[in-house]
Amino acid sequence: MSGSIEALVKQVSPTVVQVVVTAYTTVDQGNRAQADLVMGRQRSIGSGVIIDAGGYIVTNGHVVDGARAIQVVIPGEKAGRGRTVDAKIVGIAREIDLALLKVDVTGLPALPLAAPGSVRQGELVFAFGSPEGLRDSVTMGVVSATDRQPDPDAPMVYIQTDTPINHGNSGGPLVNVKGELVGINTFILSNSGGSEGLGFAIPSSLVALAYPKLRQFGHLHRGEMGMVLQTLTPKLAAGLALARDAGVIVADVVAGGAAERAGIQIGDVLVSVDGQPIDNVLPLAMRLFTSNGDERVSIGVVRGERAFTTDVAVVARTNDLDRLTDLLDPETSAVPELGILGIAITEEIAPLLPALRAPVGVIVAAHAPQGGAADVVLLTGDVIHSVNGVRVATLAALRALMAAVRAHNPIVLQIERNGQLQFLTFDAS
Repeated sequence: MSGSIEALVKQVSPTVVQVVVTAYTTVDQGNRAQADLVMGRQRSIGSGVIIDAGGYIVTNGHVVDGARAIQVVIPGEKAGRGRTVDAKIVGIAREIDLALLKVDVTGLPALPLAAPGSVRQGELVFAFGSPEGLRDSVTMGVVSATDRQPDPDAPMVYIQTDTPINHGNSGGPLVNVKGELVGINTFILSNSGGSEGLGFAIPSSLVALAYPKLRQFGHLHRGEMGMVLQTLTPKLAAGLALARDAGVIVADVVAGGAAERAGIQIGDVLVSVDGQPIDNVLPLAMRLFTSNGDERVSIGVVRGERAFTTDVAVVARTNDLDRLTDLLDPETSAVPELGILGIAITEEIAPLLPALRAPVGVIVAAHAPQGGAADVVLLTGDVIHSVNGVRVATLAALRALMAAVRAHNPIVLQIERNGQLQFLTFDAS
């Protein structure tokens, strides 16, 4: 058995990277007043896995959240050695805590994904990554549960494992004995802060669905049915005096939405999707992730003593960024120095955006396949308001300002992200 494990580690290790993130955060100043909070530079370490030979790396969204610069350490041919390269964020799916990074390196070894539904309780698995910053580490355990929902009020379902996972493992792969990715190590439940045998990984089936969408759009496209769901627990069933304690309960129904039109009501228990029994929200969530809208899903419903089936329309989830991408022209929208496709904010564009702190600028609608400074982290939805203190109102102005900065001179972008203004700094290439 030892020989087979050694062979597995040799096969998988070249696909696992260390992710080094530089960010700025508030520093605790003891008894300082809130108004005196100081911003400090912080360096954190996580893990990632190469899933495409072209330089695409999957990690957790929380690993790179707030990043000002990202570097990854790609393993070398000899243990303990590696090369450090800059990485860019291609997209983040905060709904499922996944992020896609890109490095300008090709011909990399990539880890294959396990077939959907192939993970079994009790099977042997291995966690790779950089626990506590210790690069090229591997631990072993078993799958404790295949569909664990730690928070009944949240739709995410995870693979639970007793494989030792610690800080720094986040974003790294959970691998089966075939050397296939079964999950992305995401978090632990612990009283001590260290591993206590309760680790949780995002299933590879979600990775398979999210990867192409993050690569193409920078965010997720998915359908919706107009209802809020929770996994039915024994305590919830007992409190509501329900006859069954497994399935998915409808917590809310959007007025006039597809679910209401199909006759679904608050308190209904959903027991099947397209004829397949369900006991948690994951199968239905997966069905929505695979849909781009304009479909119908057969839902099995139990209401009191009555059981029936109804067809619910899946409609494309409203996302104003999707509408913006329809306006993009790769030739005229590109800002090569930043590696983005942008759109100037006009009277027609403004209604698609949330209320902005400043009324003019260029919104990052997508990432360009090539180009851009590696150490500037721009996300889809960011609004660029100025370059080195000069206001930006058009794409032409943004390109001209970027081109005017000499190589290796500093560039400061004022951007708006999630309603907050901030500065991004990097050197012109």
